Amino acid sequence: MEFLWLVGSLPWGGDVISGKGVRIPPPIEPGSRLGIIAPSGAIPRGRFQRGVAVVESMGFRTVVHGDVFARHRYLAGTDRQRAEALHRCFADDGVDAVICARGGYGALRILPLLDLDTIRRHPKPFIGFSDISALLWIFYRHCGLATFHAPMLASLADGDSSSRDALLLALCSRSSIQLKGTAVLKEGAAVGPVVGGNLSTLSHLLGTPFAPRFSGGILMLEDTHEPTYKIDRMLSQMKLSGCFDDVSGLVLGAFTDCGPMEEIFEVVVEVFEGWDIPIMAGIDVGHGSVNLTAPMGMDALLDTATQRLVYARNDHEESEGDAR
Repeated sequence: MEFLWLVGSLPWGGDVISGKGVRIPPPIEPGSRLGIIAPSGAIPRGRFQRGVAVVESMGFRTVVHGDVFARHRYLAGTDRQRAEALHRCFADDGVDAVICARGGYGALRILPLLDLDTIRRHPKPFIGFSDISALLWIFYRHCGLATFHAPMLASLADGDSSSRDALLLALCSRSSIQLKGTAVLKEGAAVGPVVGGNLSTLSHLLGTPFAPRFSGGILMLEDTHEPTYKIDRMLSQMKLSGCFDDVSGLVLGAFTDCGPMEEIFEVVVEVFEGWDIPIMAGIDVGHGSVNLTAPMGMDALLDTATQRLVYARNDHEESEGDAR
């Protein structure tokens, strides 16, 4: 599988993959094999089987790595089991892309066990969101691999057709991806790699060797079941830590079953008061009934005038084709 290098696309320059930038997964074909892993919480067997049926109805074949039904308390097996399954899935040349079974909790625990060299040597599309945001960030920051913030098996099992269609478009097409917002909190435009994911998960990386620094990126955040004061606390802590310094823009996805959106918007405006960045809200990404695919680590344009976040994948491939 050949990957496109976007030279110099990362704000950290030579700190990622010897200065070569970020690797963009090429489109995969119908009939490609999706490797299934469970790096976080345990998944009920029935929901897993429904998710597999959906993935196969989308035209993919599936292969399971590790015992996805293993249980260690609320986790899908021990930390070592889950980390080794992830390594085997990436190293398997018969697997074209990797999709997680579900989120929940547990990805944080396997970060010290990750063999990042294996990920670097066998890059492939990686799909997940929620608790998997920790892995999306690590694979981008430490392996230079663009990933897909997208529905997993558990959410595909009960998800809507637009979420499935968006995932298919992202995985199998070279077409540009556009995500439309519904509210503008601060006008403007910005360009940069989209970074971020689940607010709670990312905030728990603070104080660890994997703490995020989003400089130069368009930050995307979403969450679920968090009251406004907790969202305020997480955003304030992350701001104080410096991980928001020099972001080029901010996009808010779904904040499902959280506090009133008007309050959340007020908190966001207060936290980023005085920052000259565009802020857009309301894209269908996260824990809502619709969960569209948002590539992470790929360059995009955020333009509040059109209320869109646009990934120009064709432009990248045409202008950087000699960087393969």
